[in-house]
Amino acid sequence: MSINTITLVGRVGGDPDVRYFDSGKVKCRVSLAVDRPTRDDRPDWFNLEMWGKTAEVAANYVRKGKLIGVTGYLKIDSWQDRNSGAQRSSPVIAVDNMRLLGSKRDDDANMASYGDEF
Repeated sequence: MSINTITLVGRVGGDPDVRYFDSGKVKCRVSLAVDRPTRDDRPDWFNLEMWGKTAEVAANYVRKGKLIGVTGYLKIDSWQDRNSGAQRSSPVIAVDNMRLLGSKRDDDANMASYGDEF
């Protein structure tokens, strides 16, 4: 038996990077800062990747500083560096579900409220 499930709640580090493909698919990438248990520590940063409807919702409603919750799984992206030819890799959270969190006041100040899970 294998389990690869991640649940995170944190604040978005920057506006989403959205890409639309000729095939009609949509991909969204965004960083997420998750606080550690003690206030003295810096947050942990995660790179999130979303596709389809979840990516569209993120593109329309998620902005820097927005509190979100996500579930998904860890994957490792690998590629060959164009300049050096070295093999590179980076951990990414492939998001299955996203929930917009935070207060109504936060939403009114920044964007429309959208609280469904995808």
